[in-house]
Amino acid sequence: MPTSIAAFVGATARGPRNKPVRIGSFAEYERVFGGLRPRRPLSYAVRHFFDNGGRQAHVVRVGRRARPTGAEISGGAAAKTGIHALDRVDIFNLLVLPDPAAGVAVLARALAYCGRRRAFLLLDVPESAATPAQVEAWMASSASPLRSRDAAAYFPRFLAADPLSGGVRGFPASGALAGVYARIDLKRGVWKAPAGAEATLAGVTGLAAAFTEESGAALNALGVNCLRAQPGQAPVAWGARTMGGADDWKYVNVRRLALYIEESISRGIKWAVLEPNEEPTWAQVRRDVESFLHDLFRQGAFPGARPSEAFFVKCGADTMTQGDIDSGALIVVIGIAAVRPAEFVTITLRQLLRTCPRRLLKKVPDARRRPRGSS
Repeated sequence: MPTSIAAFVGATARGPRNKPVRIGSFAEYERVFGGLRPRRPLSYAVRHFFDNGGRQAHVVRVGRRARPTGAEISGGAAAKTGIHALDRVDIFNLLVLPDPAAGVAVLARALAYCGRRRAFLLLDVPESAATPAQVEAWMASSASPLRSRDAAAYFPRFLAADPLSGGVRGFPASGALAGVYARIDLKRGVWKAPAGAEATLAGVTGLAAAFTEESGAALNALGVNCLRAQPGQAPVAWGARTMGGADDWKYVNVRRLALYIEESISRGIKWAVLEPNEEPTWAQVRRDVESFLHDLFRQGAFPGARPSEAFFVKCGADTMTQGDIDSGALIVVIGIAAVRPAEFVTITLRQLLRTCPRRLLKKVPDARRRPRGSS
């Protein structure tokens, strides 16, 4: 299953509105959406994504003006507009909203949407927060609705050549970072932190703000990832913290690995939907999930010398009450040691089965001949 398909929502020069278009290069973006435009930051974000290693993206054009409103970006679930246009997409992993109209309220709604889609939001601190002190103030006040394990923020903006003007100017980093995520996922796996020496930003000439080692560390502790200049080399992302704070999901790679595992297992056990909610089904679910996690262990996704130090899987009487079983709720509890051996963070998956335990069939008239819930 893919781990780094990016979705971009915002204004473009042309193209279908509120309809996600899958693209595999910036040349495809140009053909459909019209290429770079100075007042449309999404166009630059998509270019930076592919320049930094991105392979696949979905683009949703919103609004009729160069500057869409927050409402146009948020869109609506019923009409499948704005970010909800992505309901038409089977899967995406990263969401980028580069337009200035995507303020805190819009980003908070995007976060809720990401939570439902098991996706991860990349965002930039506001352009008005141009110093570490201003970023700290923003984090302490306006950014509180964004303190989520499913988002990462980056500071400062980077400097790069603008092909339209021929000069150098500042750009938000989230589009480029989505490309870095994709590049590192492909090379090392989603469990590798998108930070450090490998997380270089291609085509970047410098940073829009200077800060000390101490102020950068302070921002990192707050959940803001800083870009770091390197003498004679391209800047790098020097942090991999989520906006969630100091909990089990404070690291980007741990959270994204968990999202990948959740989505993969959820899709992989759909066969159980029509099976009886009893031990033979639970045992097969355990075997399937353990096999999947063992493959990840062999690829290096987890620390530890043996699988028992890397993961565990529970599905049965120790994860479900009798009420759960009778109502058809299949509950799987997975523990993964993503940072240190045998120090597990847990994932709980709940799937509703369409059958009931065989022992209940006698209590339901004609249950063997008629699907549950039919008239």
